Amino acid sequence: MASVLQAASPDTFRRIQRVQTVTIAWMSVEAVVSLFAAWRARSPALLAFGGDSAIELFSAVVVLWRFRGRDAHGDAERWAARVAGALLCALATFVAVTSVASVLSYSEPQPTFLGIAILVAAGVVMPWLAKEKKLLSGTTGSAALRADAAQSALCAYLSLIALAGLAINAIWHVKWADPIAALAVLPLIVWEGREAMRGKACGCC
Repeated sequence: MASVLQAASPDTFRRIQRVQTVTIAWMSVEAVVSLFAAWRARSPALLAFGGDSAIELFSAVVVLWRFRGRDAHGDAERWAARVAGALLCALATFVAVTSVASVLSYSEPQPTFLGIAILVAAGVVMPWLAKEKKLLSGTTGSAALRADAAQSALCAYLSLIALAGLAINAIWHVKWADPIAALAVLPLIVWEGREAMRGKACGCC
């Protein structure tokens, strides 16, 4: 792997750094806005999406650090992937409890147009980022970048599922649509977490 990275051109390294910088900037906005909207609207679907975004931000920072220098350490990368995977599994547990409580009417999610807006934006931005990272991972042979591309693709899927739940609640005032959407994304989050801890990329991209 190191030899493949060494063979990559300086332009490729700079392009990767630009893509990861854009990812970090966008994921910072996405995580903060999503979690704020989740808190305001008591939305389990947005909580799941925002929590996943925050963990993907951590992953993007690790990948950027890896490509800051040619002598990146695979052990550190694997350690970071396992931490991210554990956090994703913990997030899934918390979202499951929150969603079930919402379905049982202990809390009622409110419509949130801020949440809908950030999900629509994520549905546009994340597929583009996933495509760029997948192309670059093929050029460099980087497993870390391939995993990050898969996470970006998964984020796009999560945004569409969460958006469906929020839109149904906003238009038809179906309160249970939000927590059901959150429960629907849990298998994807758990899968992503397990694959990260095993040091693999999910097949989302």
